[in-house]
Amino acid sequence: MKIATFNANSVRSRLEIIIAWLKTNEPDVLCIQETKVVDKDFPSPAFVDAGYNVIFCGEKSYNGVALISRQKPSEIRFGFDDGKQADETRLMCAKVGSVYVINTYVPQGREIDHPMYQYKLEWFARLKDYFNRHFTGKTKMLWVGDLNVAPDAIDIHNAQEQANHVCFHVDVRKAFADTMAWGLVDVFRKYHPEPGQYTFFDYRTINAVKRNMGWRIDHIIATPVLAAKSRNSYIDVRPRLMEKPSDHTFLVAEFD
Repeated sequence: MKIATFNANSVRSRLEIIIAWLKTNEPDVLCIQETKVVDKDFPSPAFVDAGYNVIFCGEKSYNGVALISRQKPSEIRFGFDDGKQADETRLMCAKVGSVYVINTYVPQGREIDHPMYQYKLEWFARLKDYFNRHFTGKTKMLWVGDLNVAPDAIDIHNAQEQANHVCFHVDVRKAFADTMAWGLVDVFRKYHPEPGQYTFFDYRTINAVKRNMGWRIDHIIATPVLAAKSRNSYIDVRPRLMEKPSDHTFLVAEFD
């Protein structure tokens, strides 16, 4: 099984890049975030023509998640089910074969003193509760997507300058670590313990990719039973160098 995740920053704007990547890399599952399109306008035919099933939940100009898969999912859920704001366009769960895939676009948080930052911290806690309700450590489950957190200093090119950034502040890293403590493994770090590996390169930074000035905020995370079956994980930077790219690029993991 090959699974990938990609924050498209508008699926329609990046459609040509995504379809070309699918044809070249042939993943079994691709999770997309920030589709930024209402459901009636989602470009489903392009994915069907490429040989994939597609499920999605989106809204105009913001958020949106989609799962592209060779095999049709047997179970599909959108949003939280804890009685609070469901956030259907940020969270989806699909069972593909015997694997549950949780595709998330975690709130960015805006600023440390903004209410959305507190909402972000709560979001991680709610997700841990979601895991508790629906899965166990023995479930073959993947949590993937743009999680908007760099877990460690090696995940940012200039960590010493980012102490108050909403994706690196000590509180968000603690919230993320607490969710990970449910019993999860960072699959990419299993194969790449070295610094300088990034999935996001800010548009505002000139030649960010060539200068390797980025952040690792996109992740593929697995329960131990599934992480043990992993064989590789890597970042494909090439799409970020294409014409009119997303500010993120593709992260991939492969499993037996």
